[in-house]
Amino acid sequence: MSEQSAAGAEVTAAEVARLAGVGRAAVSNWRRRHADFPKPVGGTETSPSFALAEVERWLRAQGKLAEVPLRERVWQQVAAHPGGPVTALVKAGCALLVVRDRPADWLELTAVSDERMAVLLRPVLDQVLGARLGPGHPLESVRPGRTAMPLLRAAAELAAEVGARKAFEFLLGRHLDANPRQYTLTPDGLARLMAALAGPGVRTALDPACGTGTLLRVLPGATVLHAQDSSPELAALTALRLALNGSGQVRAAAADSLRADAFAEDAVDAVLCHPPFNERNWGHEELAYDPRWEYGFPARTESELAWVQHALARLREGGTAVLLMPPAVAARRSGRRIRADLLRRGALRAVIALPAGSAPPYGIPLHLWVLRRPAPQAVPPQAVLLVNSAASAAGAAGAAGSGGSASAAAGTHGAPASAGGTGQFAAVAGEVEAAWAAYDRTGSVEEVEGVSRVVPVIELLDDDVDLTPARHLPPPAAGGGPAALGAVRERLDETLSRVARLTPPAAVPAPGAAALLSLTTIGELARAGALVLHTGTGSGAGTAPVLTEQDVYAGTGPSGTLAATADAPVLTAPGDVLVPVVGGATVARVIDEATAGAVPGRGLQLLRPDPAALDPWFLAGFLRGTANNRRASSHASTATRLDVRRLQLPRLPPAEQQRYGARFRALAEFEDALRLAGRLGEQLVQGLYDGLSDGTVTPD
Repeated sequence: MSEQSAAGAEVTAAEVARLAGVGRAAVSNWRRRHADFPKPVGGTETSPSFALAEVERWLRAQGKLAEVPLRERVWQQVAAHPGGPVTALVKAGCALLVVRDRPADWLELTAVSDERMAVLLRPVLDQVLGARLGPGHPLESVRPGRTAMPLLRAAAELAAEVGARKAFEFLLGRHLDANPRQYTLTPDGLARLMAALAGPGVRTALDPACGTGTLLRVLPGATVLHAQDSSPELAALTALRLALNGSGQVRAAAADSLRADAFAEDAVDAVLCHPPFNERNWGHEELAYDPRWEYGFPARTESELAWVQHALARLREGGTAVLLMPPAVAARRSGRRIRADLLRRGALRAVIALPAGSAPPYGIPLHLWVLRRPAPQAVPPQAVLLVNSAASAAGAAGAAGSGGSASAAAGTHGAPASAGGTGQFAAVAGEVEAAWAAYDRTGSVEEVEGVSRVVPVIELLDDDVDLTPARHLPPPAAGGGPAALGAVRERLDETLSRVARLTPPAAVPAPGAAALLSLTTIGELARAGALVLHTGTGSGAGTAPVLTEQDVYAGTGPSGTLAATADAPVLTAPGDVLVPVVGGATVARVIDEATAGAVPGRGLQLLRPDPAALDPWFLAGFLRGTANNRRASSHASTATRLDVRRLQLPRLPPAEQQRYGARFRALAEFEDALRLAGRLGEQLVQGLYDGLSDGTVTPD
């Protein structure tokens, strides 16, 4: 990008790090050490922004930047667009659609001046958008002028490298990452699960609250996709995203679906929807006599039941709708009559409780409702599938965390692994899909205690009509019955014996000279090349799992979900050391073969020592020192943050490092055994309480 085109562009410290291919901590270090580093021109004191042109000049002068990567140049043009990044994304997306659908025309357009290109592009763009999006689409007013041509040329250049679809996904992804509070996103894994529940062979589909189009994007085989959103910006972005993602027709509209349904005359095979939750101003007054309320007029507090009936009204007979819902909708008294009618008439087929962390808001275990539009003369099913996959995920997390690992030098301030991680959610999704497929095919499913069963409708039609799966799927006893409790007890005995064997010998006082050891810092070792520092982001290209802060604290395997970006992620390797930088706990974890190949998550610092210079266990052990951590920590009003570069190590020869390292490794094995014994003890105690109280175990 020329300096002229970048003159108004600003970049954050994270974006400077991307430009130079370093971690964010390196940028902070440059600002402290180099008086000529560009001064902030915007942002805030804690999150400043810098002039891109000045940053590029400084990086080149320091030999830290040979050439700005093409994708970064394009993104900076998008971010610096005078109309805002969404306007730039829409214009770039239109050009990318021409590049994909009319490549020969695009080559002719780019052979002329920018002014002439702007004139010639308009009729071509109208033809391409009209052919893919149909009449009345939300991009009819888009007319890129001469000043937009450099951006469009750059976007096309990026498409030549990675393809038009990936180019747009990269730019959109960067915009969403930069504005996380502006959008409510549906994770890709959950979107794929919802599409699978809608069934194979979906040819026409609708998302009436489409957001950024994630749900419809996982239906590439559909021939017609209908998308509507009250935000014109989101409707335009979704239209382009879907058009670039497949070859089917896209019909997008910018309007409130409940108040101004753009597809009232259409009947589709499937509706996928992540509606807004807990809306009071959804149109209760003006929509009182709307024909969509076939199952009852929703109360003002039941906006979600309005979305449910809107979805059913847009389905063909036998079509399937899958909606993401807050758990309160299954139990609120104000909605019990509508829930009862949905059951009686066979419209509601399944309620699936998801693990907390599956989708925003991440602290709540959301539900999936699977509905089907009944045929007028069809006999309604007499039973409904209820699945409590939250219980299944908790069991998986417990099993995953029960084995321990000698690679964990973690503290005792741990938290359980997230139930919404990549591997665990994939397992949960597989169980849900299998249960739904069996129920959909036969009307029954093999009951899994506490997790899934087919419940007769008559059993649900009480005064509350509470459809919360956990209410009808009581969990099994924690120990799993007398035989399982016996196995837990045997394993606890073995683990306690191992704890006894691993108990450290009595501490031997060190001579006074030990206090005179020469010390160095992690920052000095990094500058000397003895180790490399990487800041965890939890993002990147590919499908690698993410090792989260909670995983490091608890000593468990990776449980996080990779945030998709075009960047190549840093993967853990045996001998790496991971340190959480927020929270104040003294924790460090050495990576072994079992946990290698994961992406470090946010809030983690990865230290990669040179084996010839540093023993990893020696490094991790000294990083855990309480006094060491206190010296390197700063305290804000709500959190303690660790500056890893200020942590200290003694200067010791390799043989002495290995002597310390062997002792630190033995301590870690002892700690792992203690942690496992604690988990097994809790399982045994709760299992005995449950067994005695439910009659499966006698007090004798």
